[in-house]
Amino acid sequence: MNNAEIQIQFPQPSERDKFTLTAIYQDADSYTHTDRYTQDDIPADQAPALIAVVAALVGLAEPWQAAQVWARLGHVTALAPDEPFDPAEIEIEAVELTVEAVNAKGGRRMFTRADYPEFALTDSAAVAFFKYFTNINQ
Repeated sequence: MNNAEIQIQFPQPSERDKFTLTAIYQDADSYTHTDRYTQDDIPADQAPALIAVVAALVGLAEPWQAAQVWARLGHVTALAPDEPFDPAEIEIEAVELTVEAVNAKGGRRMFTRADYPEFALTDSAAVAFFKYFTNINQ
């Protein structure tokens, strides 16, 4: 378990290419850091993982548009890939998204992976992206 979180705010929910990313994490001395980045501050080698996060948001049902996203590191249960005849469940790291969405009428709603299973990003690049910005294992 960790106390790290990434928040992404979209000032204009329909424009997913403009955002503020805030990484909140504790260092080894338990000091809490709050680091802010804009879309222009994301290193090129981290951009593909961010694109995967945005792609997951595209799946929101109309008329909802993501206004804010919280990302936390967690674990999901999956089938072990090497056991096709005797499936075994394993836990793997995943970036879990919670999304606050708005609609044109001013409504707000929260969505989680219970609503959209694709909000659990198990791709190693997404996990590395989270760890990069929250300084986990660095």
